[in-house]
Amino acid sequence: MSNSSGTRQLQRLPGLNQLWQRLESIPRPEPENSILLRALVQALVVVGIVATDIAAGVGEGEIPLSLWAVPFSIAGATWSWFHRRDRNVPMKFLLAIGMIGAMVFFFVRGLGSLNDMRLVLAELLIQLQVLHSFDLPRRKDLGYSMVIGLILLGVAATLSQTLAFAPLLLLFLAIGLPVLVLDYRSRLGIGTKPKTHLRGVPQTWQARLAAYGLAPKRLGVMFLAIVALGLAIFALVPRFPGYQLQTMLPVSAPNSLKDQDFPGNNLGIVRPGRRNGQGSGTGAGQGQGEDGKTEETSYYGFSSKMNQNQTGELKPKVVMRVRSQSEGFWRVLAFDNYTGQGWEISRDTQTRTLERPSWSYRFFLYLGGGGNRTKSVIQTYSVVSELPNLIPALALPRELYFPTLKVAVDTEGGLRSPQILPEGLTYTVISDVPYRDRDVLGQASTRYPKNIQKYYLQVPDAIAAKVRARTQEILAKYNQQQIDRKQKPITSPYEQSLYLAQYLKQNYKVPKGGMGLPLLGENEDLVEAFLFKNQGGYPDHFSTVLTIMLRSIGIPSRLVGGFAPGQFNPFTGLYIVSNTDAYAMTEVYFPRYGWFSFDPIPGHDLIPPSIEENQAFSVLQQFWKWVAGWLPSPLTGWLNGLFEAIASFLGMAISLLWGMLSNGWVGFFTACVLGIVLGFLGWLGWTQWKAWRRRAWLAKLPPMESLYQQMLDDLASQGFRKHPAQTPLEYAKASHQHHPQPISEAIEEVSHAYVGWRYGKITPANLQLLQQRVQQLRKLAAKQRSRT
Repeated sequence: MSNSSGTRQLQRLPGLNQLWQRLESIPRPEPENSILLRALVQALVVVGIVATDIAAGVGEGEIPLSLWAVPFSIAGATWSWFHRRDRNVPMKFLLAIGMIGAMVFFFVRGLGSLNDMRLVLAELLIQLQVLHSFDLPRRKDLGYSMVIGLILLGVAATLSQTLAFAPLLLLFLAIGLPVLVLDYRSRLGIGTKPKTHLRGVPQTWQARLAAYGLAPKRLGVMFLAIVALGLAIFALVPRFPGYQLQTMLPVSAPNSLKDQDFPGNNLGIVRPGRRNGQGSGTGAGQGQGEDGKTEETSYYGFSSKMNQNQTGELKPKVVMRVRSQSEGFWRVLAFDNYTGQGWEISRDTQTRTLERPSWSYRFFLYLGGGGNRTKSVIQTYSVVSELPNLIPALALPRELYFPTLKVAVDTEGGLRSPQILPEGLTYTVISDVPYRDRDVLGQASTRYPKNIQKYYLQVPDAIAAKVRARTQEILAKYNQQQIDRKQKPITSPYEQSLYLAQYLKQNYKVPKGGMGLPLLGENEDLVEAFLFKNQGGYPDHFSTVLTIMLRSIGIPSRLVGGFAPGQFNPFTGLYIVSNTDAYAMTEVYFPRYGWFSFDPIPGHDLIPPSIEENQAFSVLQQFWKWVAGWLPSPLTGWLNGLFEAIASFLGMAISLLWGMLSNGWVGFFTACVLGIVLGFLGWLGWTQWKAWRRRAWLAKLPPMESLYQQMLDDLASQGFRKHPAQTPLEYAKASHQHHPQPISEAIEEVSHAYVGWRYGKITPANLQLLQQRVQQLRKLAAKQRSRT
């Protein structure tokens, strides 16, 4: 009574009476009565909500979306089931008000997330779905929920950085298949209740599902086929690990970092676990623990001073996940001054600050570069474990999307945040990465600017002459070998840098088997000990030695620290970077072209990976490596040669086509004509191949079966095709309506003989006569076509 009286009072409100009457006059929609379909659709929505929640992660102090959205959505779906035959006009008004509130909440949230609206849009969609779940009387309304679940799963796929998304994807597919079956049956008007079975005969759950059209075996086969096909497509289709659009680039951070400024204008390096401002001096920033041992989880080189006279190993720990259009060395900082047992940034106090506008997260860095050709590369970094306030980025960053009010840039091109990089931080960098052209760099000038000579040619006086003599001896010996082979000796700084890096790789060793090197004495030099005493050292020592060797012969260089690309995950498109990926290598300066890296560490590539590397077919490459490991070497080599030949042919064809298309109208029409000719030849070859396969198949059949199939092929080519539902005798009877009497009689005779052989096991005695009849049939049909 109270409900009806409240409805009547609502109808009396000004302006609502007429609207209410119109709503009441609308015919009631036909409700969807399948509770199984409703339950499975609701399960799809729940999976989509949970997937979004897991992929987005839950920040500190935040309530998970699924904690409230899943119960309310299930409650709404339950309410809709019991009220599916009602008009629910009051509920529709309440839902409209709720949707307006959701839009207001969306705009408020969106103002604080202008750089990445994916999660905000997903939250809006979840809120609308929760409201929508209270009004699901029809199959069409359930269809909207299915689409919303699919969209949420897609959003989760873009947000996910781990393989935790994969089980949810498989679960969504497992639920989606029966949903599609039930939805299709509903569209056709097929009842979804199982048929009544015989009284007293128990019905198994497999039979009950089969009555719904959900036979477990058939769905299982379909599920496995879809997964297999999806994995095959996933392996073959090229993937690009970065962003193709430069809008709404991801930026997010915990509240402790948002809109922060440098405290007390202190621009020094801050390491995790230390107060602001520490780390730019001596002990606090050297990354050295007690007794000359490195810290267990933090790379010792990320500080304004780096002491390389220490031992120890890092405990592996993931620190970043990077999405980038190209892999590369995630550069952190560089050092210019060699101290004898390490490095330091001599002009650390000359670090400058940059400020972003209040309405945007974008910093314009203007770090400049050489006159070399560059490629714009977008990278997004997600910090998994605390890092120093040094901001990793590819070489020559142009734009930085970062949540603090200010960032700092040191004299070596390193970027700094006001505070340490906390777990949960996401930021984006756009870099102008230079192409590395060996011929161009080999012809670079040796006239270096004064500021380059001042800071990047420094070598301690105590070792300068000794290191220079050793370096010149190595180069002279190699040049003499070149002359003996009647080849050109190396004289350019680029070629000398390449050779010295390779020489250190091949002739000096890293200690193995846990046998560490003794710590250096107080006045002992690291480079001198490496070259003349220990005949090797730890990985970073190789880079220090190469840098000093190059400086000793007048080639400006510096030590650069950062992270290797890490492990590329083809399923997520992310590079997984660990603390053990951090190391140092040598950067060499070339006038007009800028700084380029050389890696002398054994086991590393001589040239670090950069924009020339392509990860588009990484899954296929990894799969082939796994298969090749099981094959004999000769077969692997032959297959590799075949794949290279195919790739070379495709590349040549694409180059030829592009050359035609870019040659004006003449080239365009030539390409069109060539395409038509190739298409025709391809079609002709395809039809001939199909005909050959058909003839080979017919030759394997029993004589009577082969004869009957030949007759069907001939008649099909004349337009009289047998329908799969027709029996041979029905087909023969229908031939009287389409063919003259001689042809139809021949068809009927062959069909009767085929039925007798097929179903009566009667071997035709007149098989040769039947073959003649089929040949006559072919001739008669040809004459009939010529007359018409």
